[in-house]
Amino acid sequence: MGGRGSGKTRAGAEWVHEVARRTGKLRIALVAETLGDAREVMIDGVSGICRIARRHRPEFEASRRRLVWPNGTIAQIFSSEDPESLRGPQFHLAWCDELGKWRHGQETWDMLQFGLRLGDRPRTLVTTTPRAVQILRAMASDRGTVLAKIRTADNAGNLAKGFIEALNERYGGTRLGRQELDGEMIADREDALWSRDRLEAIRQRMSGPLSRIVVAVDPPATASAHSCCGIVVAGLDEAGRAVVLADLSVVGASPAGWAGAVVRAFRRFDSDRVVAEVNQGGDMVTAVLRSIDAALPVTMVRATRGKFLRAEPVAALYEQGRVVHAGSFPELEDQMCDFGPDGLSSGRSPDRLDALVWALTALVLERRGEPRVREI
Repeated sequence: MGGRGSGKTRAGAEWVHEVARRTGKLRIALVAETLGDAREVMIDGVSGICRIARRHRPEFEASRRRLVWPNGTIAQIFSSEDPESLRGPQFHLAWCDELGKWRHGQETWDMLQFGLRLGDRPRTLVTTTPRAVQILRAMASDRGTVLAKIRTADNAGNLAKGFIEALNERYGGTRLGRQELDGEMIADREDALWSRDRLEAIRQRMSGPLSRIVVAVDPPATASAHSCCGIVVAGLDEAGRAVVLADLSVVGASPAGWAGAVVRAFRRFDSDRVVAEVNQGGDMVTAVLRSIDAALPVTMVRATRGKFLRAEPVAALYEQGRVVHAGSFPELEDQMCDFGPDGLSSGRSPDRLDALVWALTALVLERRGEPRVREI
């Protein structure tokens, strides 16, 4: 899986040609979204097989839709528009290009699997820009899959000058940029409280002063190389909307380390208050923070309800258009879109999300601790 221009097609073409020229009499399937794509990209394109072949160059027999190497190896082209065309032929190997956008992806893939029945070790190479479609998600989690990821920036030496810089400026950190440039497969949970489409829609540049700014902190239960201290900064704009300003969470820091990060965030944004969850450390959390800055204004909050119940009223604020994001916060937004009733799918603590919930609860829902239902 890779970003645009990262070299996926070149990798596929080089692999097919190298295997084909070394071993005679192989039968190979070349499958693309359309027959036109198979020819224009996989065979005749600038990174296609016929363009990169330096020795033992195959001949393309257009009328029979196949490549023939001098040693007798044959590669046939197929389209995802016609899964049934894969009934009958059999293969040693296959190369599937841009499977993430095939029109009949699952049906075509299934028909191809029935045909991979020659030789001792039938294999398929898939080269694709990632999309969170079911077939790719299943493939990526299959223990028989070897997954390699490449970024557009990894191939910068072969791309137009300024291309990556221009796209990073426009799309860097966004869902589209992470998918199309960084080669990440980004999927939302069906039972998640947030979706990436919604978060993309509320992203905007800061304009105007903020009336109140808080730094919320969710301290880690233990200090380890993988423990994360959630630190999120948010404020209120002139319209009364909450503005998420920064995710400054730190990983693997000691108590003094994450406390120092909190104080730096407080000073950097000229904040009014630090909101700290104390379930994990009690008064120790406040003591650690004030050991860095004795005058730090700290409000302690204690969770008495589950994480999902605390997050639901905050998610409702997003649905009501009462929260915007002043930038891209990939790791925080990953947790938001992967958080359901049973927590994160990885089983890890939603530390960044916890900090966000405390910040927006303090700013909008209630100035004291957790949200509650009140009489009107």
